Amino acid sequence: MASGTLLYLSRADVESLHISMRETIEALEQMFREKGEGRVEMPPKPGIHPRPDAFIHAMPAYIPSLESAGIKWVSGYPRNRDQGLPYIAGLLILNDPETGIPTAVMDCTWITAQRTGAATALSAKYLARKNSSTVGVIACGVQGRSNLEALTCLFPITHVKAYDIYPERAEAYATEMSHALGVKAEAVSEVSAAVEGLDIVVTSGPISKHPQATIPAGWLNPGAFASLVDFDSYWQGEALREADKIATDDREQMRYYRQAGYFRDTPEPYADLGELATGRKQGRQSHFERTMAINLGLALDDMAVAILVHRRAVAAGIGTVLPL
Repeated sequence: MASGTLLYLSRADVESLHISMRETIEALEQMFREKGEGRVEMPPKPGIHPRPDAFIHAMPAYIPSLESAGIKWVSGYPRNRDQGLPYIAGLLILNDPETGIPTAVMDCTWITAQRTGAATALSAKYLARKNSSTVGVIACGVQGRSNLEALTCLFPITHVKAYDIYPERAEAYATEMSHALGVKAEAVSEVSAAVEGLDIVVTSGPISKHPQATIPAGWLNPGAFASLVDFDSYWQGEALREADKIATDDREQMRYYRQAGYFRDTPEPYADLGELATGRKQGRQSHFERTMAINLGLALDDMAVAILVHRRAVAAGIGTVLPL
């Protein structure tokens, strides 16, 4: 592009590039290896909270090996759904690491959904049983979809049980996922049915600082893996303490959230995803371990995917060139 310009990519532009979930998982795995080796820069994300359980976060990060530097400005408003608006919305800015000059601004909605699902699948690669074939999904929104898609990239998923507080959403999800992913998906009317007896469980509802946790100890099977996309919002303390291993994507971010009042009843993590990706910490070590991942969502995830989006868009001539 000409000097003094940047590339603007709308949500439609980003989605039109058709970056696959497998590509996203591979990008995140490369990034987490870099993180595990200490070759990235990412401060804890600061934020503001204009409404209860709503947030607007600033998420900067730099990945030298990918020449990706930037910041995501993202909001999450649970009540938006009642107005027909997305829960997650925001923009991502990429900068040239050599000069600091902005090179691109893009919608981050698709990127956020895609990389979050990819982080779950990557965690499961190290913590779930390799032959895991059944999944329970609690909360059938955007993250419920992206997480299941990512898991089907790495595991032989055949059967899915879906629960949502709005039964019609669970029914629609089951129909859609059955056709899209070639799995047998069914809606269930009780939370327990989406947890008990299953190999993998994903909870992906809105994040709450004062959750009304509904999953007690004993529901998650020995040998099962759970991805807590909504922090600990669905899980009671006894259920969390029942896990043999809990991993997170970043220890410092979890400490930051603890200081802000989250994770009051959650044990300290055994490992972070960078340690698992580099082999510094062992993942699953027995068939019967209960394992969990509490991925908080990292700016590093976004930058790993955003640089891929930007390069693909430039090569394809997609987007709008704007003056700085």
